[in-house]
Order: sequence, then structure tokens, then C-alpha cells
Amino acid sequence: MSTRVIPEKPKETAPPPTAEATFGEKAKREAIAWLWIILAFLFINGVIGQARVIPSASMENTMLIGDHLIMDRFGFDAGVPFTSWHVPLWRSPKRQEIIIFRAPVEGSPDFVKRVIGMPGDTLEIHDGAVWLNGARLNEPYIKESMDALEKYGPVTVPPNSYFAMGDNRSDSYDSRYWGFVPRANLIGVPVMIYLSIDAPTPHAWEPGHLTERFEAYGNAIIHPSRIRWGRFFRVY
Repeated sequence: MSTRVIPEKPKETAPPPTAEATFGEKAKREAIAWLWIILAFLFINGVIGQARVIPSASMENTMLIGDHLIMDRFGFDAGVPFTSWHVPLWRSPKRQEIIIFRAPVEGSPDFVKRVIGMPGDTLEIHDGAVWLNGARLNEPYIKESMDALEKYGPVTVPPNSYFAMGDNRSDSYDSRYWGFVPRANLIGVPVMIYLSIDAPTPHAWEPGHLTERFEAYGNAIIHPSRIRWGRFFRVY
């Protein structure tokens, strides 16, 4: 007795994806990846930290023109990059700590100075020194001794404000001229120098001088002696 064998019905297979569908999937994955990268950049730049470069001599010799810094923003300020929207947070600077803040002078780039007077301090300058609450302030970081004839104050630092000065007192546009730094203006504090370049033209690091800035980077590659290697990874 013979057994009849019924052939199996061939399995249906999906048609191979078209080139158009494959390209569309790749484009979608690429767009999502770039979206995450952009969001991560905005979060880090707006909340965690930023890279900054020193454009002037006001903080010499602590910071030199062309020092490239990593700034710690976390806890001081949060904002949306490339906009004026920001929110002050919970951290406050310590006395004699270096701070980065929005310039109280309209149209100026962000300033880098040192906190000298805290809220409630009575401050004055005379006899070549800063005096806080009647006591002379020890300042080993200043570039050179202050002018013995300079006089300022006495003034009392108001609440939620700071009196800030540059370490290069003879070449610093600071609270002696434009007043106190509001707490709301604080952005963060410098953490470390990751690069330092002695540019042929010092104003290369000022805002708006992109051509000179790129020339300074190119010049540093051709002439490595322009790079201040000894300043790498200096922390604050």
C-alpha cells in the first residue's frame, strides 16, 4: 500500500527591502543620533560647564592672555546656550575665589575676576592694600604691589553681591570702576587650563576676531614654541 506524500507549501518570504527604504531607515537613525548629540551638548554647555579663553591681561600672572579654560558651571547657573535666558542656582563663591560672570557693563564680554568682598563686608583701599572689615587682606596672588596712593571706599557690599578685582591691579577694569557683581550675573568658576597659546597678536582672543584666532591656532601648530606647555592642566 503506497503512502501519498503531500508536498509542503513553500514559506512565504518578505521581499527584500528596497534601496529607498534602507536609505530612509539610515537617515532616520542618523537624525536621531545627531539629535541626542545636540541635546547632550546643550545640556553640558548650559548646566555643567563650558570652555573659555582669557582675552585680557587683567588676571596676570594667575591667568595669561591665551589661556584656555574649562569652567565649572554646575550649581552656579543654568541657561539655554546662545540665548540670554538663564537661572541662578544654589552655589555661591568663596572669598578670593576666581569667578566668571556676565559683565555689568552692557555690550562687554563675560569677565573673569577674583572675589574680594563678600556680602556685608566693609571694604576700602589705601596704603597699597585692600582692607576688609578693618583688617588688611593678604593677597599673594597679585602681579605687583598696589599703588600706595590709590584710595577707595569705604563701601559696604550689599546682599547678593560681590566686590571683584583682577590680580593685575594696574590693568584691571573691575568693581572699583563699575561697582558690585550681582549674584545673578555669576556663571561659574574656572577649573583647569587645557591649552595656552601666546598669539602673535594678543587681541586674537577678543570676541569678533575669528580670523586672528584661527591664525593663532595655525601658527601654534607650525611653531610649537608658541604653546605654553608648562601651563597645561593647571587647576584652580
